[in-house]
Order: sequence, then structure tokens, then C-alpha cells
Amino acid sequence: MKALSTPPLQGRLSARFPHSVRLLLSRDFKKVFDQGTHVVGRYMVMWVGEAGASGLRLGVIASKRTFRRAVDRNRAKRRLREVFRLNRSQVDRHGDLVIIARHRILSAECSAIEKEFMRLLCKSGLIGKSDSAAESNDAEGRR
Repeated sequence: MKALSTPPLQGRLSARFPHSVRLLLSRDFKKVFDQGTHVVGRYMVMWVGEAGASGLRLGVIASKRTFRRAVDRNRAKRRLREVFRLNRSQVDRHGDLVIIARHRILSAECSAIEKEFMRLLCKSGLIGKSDSAAESNDAEGRR
């Protein structure tokens, strides 16, 4: 029996989160920390660095010092990756993002995390203010 394959998406972003949009190497994280800028929020700290021709990429950090249990570290990273995956089409330019999870993210509502993510993207200059407002209204309608 053959496995069914889905047709390729053309003209729009896939909803998947493949390895090509992830920061995986230590040197890539170091480059963002050395050359990038950061903005601080209640649930996360977002570092923004310049990227080459690779497009928009994401790295997520949930430290053992902040989250003692592995299940909490994994949950925090999963929540941040999901917010990025759902909203990456809103980003205007290419770059490398490193998001450091803060402990408060575990008790936060998904909508609050998404709202802060969009606010930090706007503050860092990755999206325009009008895009952030439109996305916030759209997110409220989805819930």
C-alpha cells in the first residue's frame, strides 16, 4: 500500500516547522547573542539577529536553571514554537530569532503568549504596527 502524499504548497507558507527554519548549531546562537539586539517581555526574552539567505529561523531556549523538570522545559519550548509557527507569515523581513522562555510562560494562557510574541516582534522591528493590531484582532476572532 502506498502512503498518501499531500500536494506541495505553492504561494503560501506551510504550517509545518521543518529543520530549515530552526536554529540548531551553537555557533548560530552565539552569532545572534553577539551581534543581535534583544527585547524583554513577561513570558520571554527575544533576541533578533541578521540572517543570510536562509530566511527567518527560530531557536528556543528553556534552561534547566529556570525550569527544573524536563517536562516543563519541553512544554515551554513547545508553546513558543507553536506561537512562532502560527504567526511567522506576519514577519516582514528575514532574520534569526532566539527566544528564551521565562518561568511565567507555564501558567500563561496561549492567547497571552501570542499577544506578547506579536508585541515583541513589533518592538524589535520585524513587523509593522498595523500588522500587529490586525493580527491581534484576528486572533481574538479565532478564539
